[in-house]
Amino acid sequence: MQMNSRFDPHLPRKDTRFSKLLGQEMWHRMPPAIRQRFGKRVRGGASVAYQGVVTDMQMNWAGWLLSQAARLVGGPLPYDMSCVGQPAIVVVTEDIAGNGQFWIRQYGRQSGFPQMVHSSKRFTGPTGLEEYIGYGIGMALKVEAQEAALLFKSDHYFLSLLGLRIRMPGWISPGALTIGHHDLGGGSFRFSLRLTNRLFGLLIGQDAVFQDAGGSD
Repeated sequence: MQMNSRFDPHLPRKDTRFSKLLGQEMWHRMPPAIRQRFGKRVRGGASVAYQGVVTDMQMNWAGWLLSQAARLVGGPLPYDMSCVGQPAIVVVTEDIAGNGQFWIRQYGRQSGFPQMVHSSKRFTGPTGLEEYIGYGIGMALKVEAQEAALLFKSDHYFLSLLGLRIRMPGWISPGALTIGHHDLGGGSFRFSLRLTNRLFGLLIGQDAVFQDAGGSD
């Protein structure tokens, strides 16, 4: 007997976590394609993958030093200018144990292994959304909707040690980080990253264009 697709445990469910952070007015300000991508919740352990290509990369000397130092804590920032024109893959997996998502980003390079970035988004904290990169380092995010984009903006950085959450003062933080999801139509979107410091300007900028893809279990 064939199971009705509406009961398939691997099909995405409706996800209201991002819409609740934004509110209905701002949520519906965005294109339907963005609402669909961030409004589906795959079953625990299943994944959604997006394939694309890096289209632009900017980095000044201060950004290069920061990105190299960040490799000591897992390399959460792009660090190789040769990634431009190389394949990029993003995989989003629902966190079975917690109320969040695991994100894996892979950026190709002209030589050597691709850069892998691991992070975890959790719907918690003073802003309602936090991103963890490991080693006890996290960032509280604010979510903002535009007509053709969904933006994630850093509110503050923190350390999680021995069960304590320690907010880092602004002068220690690397700068203001903005991650953008810009709909391009036709099932494609642009990912943008901008890290800006008050003293050193734009440290790192990266853009990649991705195509919609189905989920996998």
